[in-house]
Amino acid sequence: MSQFVDECQLNVRGGDGGAGCVSFRREGPVVMGGPNGGDGGNGGDVWLVADHNVASLLSFRDHPHRRAESGVHGKGKDLHGKRGASLEIKVPEGTVVRDLYSGEVLAELNRHGDRWLSAAGGRGGRGNARFLSNKRRAPSFAEQGEHGEERWLKLEIKLMADVALVGFPNAGKSTLISVVSAAKPKIADYPFTTLVPNLGVVRLDEETEFVMADIPGLIEGASEGRGLGHQFLRHVERARVLCLLIDLVALDGITPDEQERILLQELGRYQPDLLDRPRVVVGTKADAVSVEELAELGWTRPVISSVTHQGVGDLIGRLASLVHEARTAEPQPEGMVVLRPEISGAVVERVGDGEFRLLGREVERVVALNDITTTEALAYIDHRLERLGVPRMLARAGATDGDVIWIGEFSFEYQPDL
Repeated sequence: MSQFVDECQLNVRGGDGGAGCVSFRREGPVVMGGPNGGDGGNGGDVWLVADHNVASLLSFRDHPHRRAESGVHGKGKDLHGKRGASLEIKVPEGTVVRDLYSGEVLAELNRHGDRWLSAAGGRGGRGNARFLSNKRRAPSFAEQGEHGEERWLKLEIKLMADVALVGFPNAGKSTLISVVSAAKPKIADYPFTTLVPNLGVVRLDEETEFVMADIPGLIEGASEGRGLGHQFLRHVERARVLCLLIDLVALDGITPDEQERILLQELGRYQPDLLDRPRVVVGTKADAVSVEELAELGWTRPVISSVTHQGVGDLIGRLASLVHEARTAEPQPEGMVVLRPEISGAVVERVGDGEFRLLGREVERVVALNDITTTEALAYIDHRLERLGVPRMLARAGATDGDVIWIGEFSFEYQPDL
């Protein structure tokens, strides 16, 4: 049986843009051959796409790096480079995407087809034919390709189950799900048999089916990190109906009423509105308890036995009814994507004594895309920065002669206009 993986780290990188080409027409009949260097192709983007055919994040566990294709460099004779192919990464429905370092939620891909741009490809550089003007009759420089975005992400799955089976370790959750569905979880008589959530589809007829999740056993203090419960409590968040399984055979001396109290307490501490979800409370292992013992326990609620199937049919019918009511009442979950507008133009930020940094997509591209090793390209960079109003902004920010100005990884000494 394949392993269920519900958390992973993922490194995504957009493809690099292709470099523009420096080229001039060399045909014999052409008297005045001009520039004809083509543009580089844009790098491919990396998209995360929710897919109902993907069940876990297992494919990322041993191979966490994903990179889109880079663009092809431009060539002479105005031949533009091919754009790099974008990469679509399939993830399960209900995947939550966070920034690995800050923990900030960037996207929630809840429904099949939901998609999020995780890393944009770099822009291809322009060839020297693009820089032809009345002042530059023979431009001998072209833009470099822009590097694609790169980031580390943390992916989490919140199971999209209709019914969550909640109970103490060895309360019979795995046995029940194996009886009512095709799931084959590991079953044994020691605590914490279930180390990962098990999913099973319960099918009553052609039109009635629901997904049941066997959540690893909770213990008192699970909401504060004890046992395995804290790691898996988040899977209960998406369940429409809760089914509390109470072990009727004294569990380490914890009575059925005490089990129910502890389970509800931990659910409420973790997320108070879980107590408002429709829920069914049922006693398990009825085959091991006599009628007299039930009377002594004061248990008057329904009981089941996954071994003899006593009461299982009635329980599944009740759960199916509650799931139907919950599905009808709730709106379809929407995907969520955090959008942050990029800084346009340029912004000046003081980073130290005598040091300033220029921020903004446009100003950073001016330096990142151009070849700073040629005099003509440096003159073009200076012209573009002036057009963006950078000298005026630096003067207003208090920059003085000799201060260091940073743009990305590039730095230069500030010299005010006289």
